[in-house]
Amino acid sequence: MTNAPAEGRKPPGVSWESWVDQQIRLGMERGEFENLPGRGQALEGIDGHHDEDWWLKSKLRRERLSYLPPTLAVRKELEEARAAIAGAQREGVVRRIVGDINARIRDVNRRGAAGPPSTVMPLDEEAVVATWRASRA
Repeated sequence: MTNAPAEGRKPPGVSWESWVDQQIRLGMERGEFENLPGRGQALEGIDGHHDEDWWLKSKLRRERLSYLPPTLAVRKELEEARAAIAGAQREGVVRRIVGDINARIRDVNRRGAAGPPSTVMPLDEEAVVATWRASRA
């Protein structure tokens, strides 16, 4: 049995800096740093305005994700609900959509979540259904 450390572990008595430098050198010799994305290109945003959340925003852009505070997200959800109502084929579907969006609006308004204040009020279910029926006639 030997006292050699497990593969990938820093041996006792070796400084972290020396050990990390050695791991990088060995990786380079094995070609592990070849063909990395962005190789030979300038770092994006290196000379722009410093933003401490640059990495998060970059990840969101790459993954095509977005984050809105709940008070803004509910506005977007309301627009989507109105579009779904306009395309609904049955009254029961309209009532379900209105119930779902109203529950979401009440939840956001009750919590007073971060972001700008919510100015969205729940929909009047009967008025929405009446408008939907009239658009069908």
